[in-house]
Amino acid sequence: MTHDIVIVGGGIVGIATAKALVERGTRSVLVIEAEGKLAAHQTGNNSGVIHSGIYYKPGSAKARNCADGRDRLYRFCNDHGIPHDHCGKIIVATADRELPALDEIERRGHANGLVGMKRLRAEELAEYEPHVAGVAGLFVRETGIVDYKAVTAKYAEQVRAGGGEVRTSARLVGVKRDGFELVLDTTAGEVRARHLVNCAGLQSDRVARLCGVDPGVLIVPFRGEYYELTPAARHLCRNLIYPVPDPRFPFLGVHFTRMVGGGVEAGPNAVLAFRREGYKFSAVSARDLAEMLRYPGFWKMAAKFWKTGLGEMKRSLSRYSFWDALRRLIPAIRPGDIVPAGAGVRAQAVTPDGKLVDDFHIRGESRMVHVLNAPSPAATASISIGRSIADLATAEFGLTAKAA
Repeated sequence: MTHDIVIVGGGIVGIATAKALVERGTRSVLVIEAEGKLAAHQTGNNSGVIHSGIYYKPGSAKARNCADGRDRLYRFCNDHGIPHDHCGKIIVATADRELPALDEIERRGHANGLVGMKRLRAEELAEYEPHVAGVAGLFVRETGIVDYKAVTAKYAEQVRAGGGEVRTSARLVGVKRDGFELVLDTTAGEVRARHLVNCAGLQSDRVARLCGVDPGVLIVPFRGEYYELTPAARHLCRNLIYPVPDPRFPFLGVHFTRMVGGGVEAGPNAVLAFRREGYKFSAVSARDLAEMLRYPGFWKMAAKFWKTGLGEMKRSLSRYSFWDALRRLIPAIRPGDIVPAGAGVRAQAVTPDGKLVDDFHIRGESRMVHVLNAPSPAATASISIGRSIADLATAEFGLTAKAA
């Protein structure tokens, strides 16, 4: 059997894309996922935040997709009974030097259409988070929390109900052309496709190369490590508490997040991982490490940000250092109030000149679409991104789509 479209990657973006395609009447859609379950990597190991879109450059793909996708996600969760909480968050400036950056975040929020913002004076912070200390803050009503694994499972259920297929334990290992078809060699057997969509996340650049496409970037993995507040300390955080982020990086800094299933996470940091699926400090892949060290963009990135990288590494190795970053937001927190929790790995595209690709990066090629950078807020924006990829695929592949 030859499928109209095969999607490589069973994370939330790949499954959302399949969902959008079957809703448009695409006849034969197959998702192949390397792992034995869906949402095994970035989707299933993040903090579960429904992002507001406040941080992103107005007019960027992140800003557009997050605003649209956020609203669609809230409606989807309401319609399908998926546990979530539209709880809001505060962004806290802990020193006067952070106020200009907080002003810029507020400006972006207005430009991106947020209506639930409120600027907070120091004495007003306690109305939202009684244990926070800072010189000013910003309340963002649009932020929430959800279980993205549950969202992905529901998307997959709809894909199957619409006639699509989802196959796990099917890692792509080779691609060749046979006339007007693509022959995909997977660990679960051969798959034939007229078109391909690459949503492989941490492996997206490698999948592009298997397809004969130069991605123009290298995926560099950054591990985000979490701690969790002990039950006795959970009262220190009501909902979500964020610092003012460093504008040079696409990371938001260590923060506090109440989880939809209970408990409060603290983190993540952003430390270079030595394996693409490296969820522990000890996880090392000779192949992944050698690939990074051979890449000129890695060394240019390292030359610019080595001091920050060492600071992140210190927090990775020292609970005290991690706690020290957290107590800037909540001074009352004690070292014994946090215990190690899980970790996630972010697939960060880096250009040959050492730049961290900040926006979503999606390329259409002959009979293919490659999603080469889709970090946070991709989960929040998944319905919107899936529809955008379906639009691109429909145009690129010359498929007929019914009205969405």
